[in-house]
Amino acid sequence: MEVTDSHSGPPAYQGSGDDSKEKQASITGEVYGTDHGADTELKRSLSTRHLTMIALGSSIGMGLWLGSGLSLASGGPAGIFLGYCLAGSMIWCVSHSIGEMACMYPLPSAFVQWTGKFVDPSAAFALGWSYWFSYCITIANELQSANTVIKFWTSAVPIAAWISIWFVVIVLINIGAVTVFGEIEVVASTIKFSWIFVVIISMIVMSAGGAGYGPVGFRYWNEMPFTNGFKGFLSVMPTCIFAMSGSENSGLVAAETANPRKSIPRAVGSIWLRLSLFYLIGSLMITINVSPKNEDLFGGEGTNASPFVIAYRDAGIPVLAHMMNAVILISVISTGSISGYGGSRTTMGLAYLDMAPKVFTKADKTGRPWYGLVPTFILGGGLAYLNVSESGADVFGWFSNLTSLFTLFGWGMICLSHIRFRYAWARQGRTADELPWKSWIYPIGPWWGLIMCILLIIVQFYLSVWPLGEAPSAENFFANYISVILIVIMWLGARVYYRGSWWVDLDTIDLDEGRRFYKTDIEKTEATGFKGVAKNVVGAILN
Repeated sequence: MEVTDSHSGPPAYQGSGDDSKEKQASITGEVYGTDHGADTELKRSLSTRHLTMIALGSSIGMGLWLGSGLSLASGGPAGIFLGYCLAGSMIWCVSHSIGEMACMYPLPSAFVQWTGKFVDPSAAFALGWSYWFSYCITIANELQSANTVIKFWTSAVPIAAWISIWFVVIVLINIGAVTVFGEIEVVASTIKFSWIFVVIISMIVMSAGGAGYGPVGFRYWNEMPFTNGFKGFLSVMPTCIFAMSGSENSGLVAAETANPRKSIPRAVGSIWLRLSLFYLIGSLMITINVSPKNEDLFGGEGTNASPFVIAYRDAGIPVLAHMMNAVILISVISTGSISGYGGSRTTMGLAYLDMAPKVFTKADKTGRPWYGLVPTFILGGGLAYLNVSESGADVFGWFSNLTSLFTLFGWGMICLSHIRFRYAWARQGRTADELPWKSWIYPIGPWWGLIMCILLIIVQFYLSVWPLGEAPSAENFFANYISVILIVIMWLGARVYYRGSWWVDLDTIDLDEGRRFYKTDIEKTEATGFKGVAKNVVGAILN
């Protein structure tokens, strides 16, 4: 059934029993023997394994592997590390908000539909279409980054040819069944997750003196912790946010997961592994091996390579340099693929809110939303060809600034939706114990995430008016801040259309519409001995 269908009343859920004997009956007379609700034409064919691995590695792309070079040059070792710490604290809070709400409302466009339900339809309209454009931009950015990666090996093939080749690969990944997409993302995430351990161990050895240039240690931290002072630190934040954008995709994937109540908490619980291993320790490794003044860093005057590749090349370990470059190529293709996935599901959610043509709610028998996939790839692929006439670093700068602002708006709306959901839940006489899964960092988490998103949007305004190392100009301002202008225009335009209150009335929200109802688990005997200890340890790590 469609989540926007009218109901004669919410399902009356009887929450216990055996699958073979117990059934739940809605007050409309429908009888359920399984989990039900929040159903669409998408197929719930992804497992906990798919969702966990997608959450772990799907967003690890060129923002980290390539963009960290820009951040290292402009912010310095301390600047980039602190930038990832701050951005990491935000996405950790956002992920917890996603976890609680995606268990309850696993809908196609997730946070877009949550915003329409708990905040305001106008905000949902602005968020949905801006996020769809953000996914298109990310596809373009990953394609141009693939070209930058390939240049490390050869520049004999024209840029347009490489963009076309990798664009076809990304399209092919998305037009298969969703299980094919899931398996490919699992493989890519496994490669990325495994490789980071190689990076950490090898770079510690290199910095300690195992490289050809002798021990480095924290030399660059002592010499130039901040290359451009506090303003330089602020300038790394858009790239850090861009590097973590896509982390919210686990909310979208929930709509195609067989058991969101089981899968989503595991995915949310694993977020600290990605934050610590990839962003914090990963960025630390390049700060103790690569100088911020290295001209070969991405955006510099040299080869425009990843700082991870530069570290291995300068250490005289070409084999690891080539392997690192290959992993980066896999990463950017993986991230471009999931951006196509996210864009098509976002248009489907907008259609369920009557903010896009109804045809976008349709999917074929295998669950592929063709009406969302086609325009997403047409725009994303078209934007990628901007790289043919402009430098890769310039295009990356434009796109990452646009995407980081869209991302901040999205993260802010997720946190605000979570806050208002909890308020509505309490005001309608319900308790947190009734939730399928509840975040243990509420209310501090969503409030921290919301406040930091607002502050960083203000910071980006400051950097757009007074950019680092450049004179203020209208061209630079609009190139870097046009996202906010577009969001405001869409929001106000939707306000004129929808009229009414600026906020959804919390007392009138139908909390059961679009909700997923779960059968209560059969009471199980707690495991004891070694098995019980192992289960508790894993639970502590992943929850």
